[in-house]
Amino acid sequence: MDRDKVAPAALLGLSIMAGLALGGYLFGLGVSRIKTADRYVTVKGFAEREVEADLVVWPVVFNATGNDLAALQERIESDARKVSEFLESQGFPKEEASFSSPRITDFESQGYRGPDRPANRYNAEASVILRSGKIAQARQAMQRSGELIKKGVALVRSYEERTTYLYTALEKIKPEMIAEATKDARRAAEKFAVDSGSRVGAIRNAQQGLFSIEDRDSFSPEYKKVRVVTTVQYFLGD
Repeated sequence: MDRDKVAPAALLGLSIMAGLALGGYLFGLGVSRIKTADRYVTVKGFAEREVEADLVVWPVVFNATGNDLAALQERIESDARKVSEFLESQGFPKEEASFSSPRITDFESQGYRGPDRPANRYNAEASVILRSGKIAQARQAMQRSGELIKKGVALVRSYEERTTYLYTALEKIKPEMIAEATKDARRAAEKFAVDSGSRVGAIRNAQQGLFSIEDRDSFSPEYKKVRVVTTVQYFLGD
């Protein structure tokens, strides 16, 4: 074979082999990096706080009965004034109370006639709604609400209008609770890493869960439990 042809062919072959070897090395390095990047753990972090409600909504519900609608309306308005005066005497300003329109029930139109017909044709139910941040003061007023009965106001227990306690300052504690939940997630990730012979790296992804606010228990709704759960993914290294 002509030496002038053999030398270039050999050089070409060596170049191809070197290229394949280098390509294989780089491919292997890339796969190694991909596998390393795919090593992560998903954990959840939890944070909880007990807080006091900062807003109470107290509907003072009362009713009156009668056969004359005009007279019934006057009675409802008179009772509403008594409730408003009572709330003012307990230290609540006028602007914290509002009067709801009365709900009238006509027993005759509902088919109550003859011996089944109530003594009064109409029943009117209304409420004065207190909305205040004075929680302790409102609870004391509830305990003294029997004074209204002495003044002729027929208080009723309504299952539709119940006293509710709210916590409205969530934004103030949100950052701290998220930080607490993230630290809790980090502790869980570190425990997993120790058990698996790895180490925890940077955060790969994080999702903040929804905040929930619930009564501490059914006997003290003025105290709330605030909870949040975060889901965090951490990279794992050797």
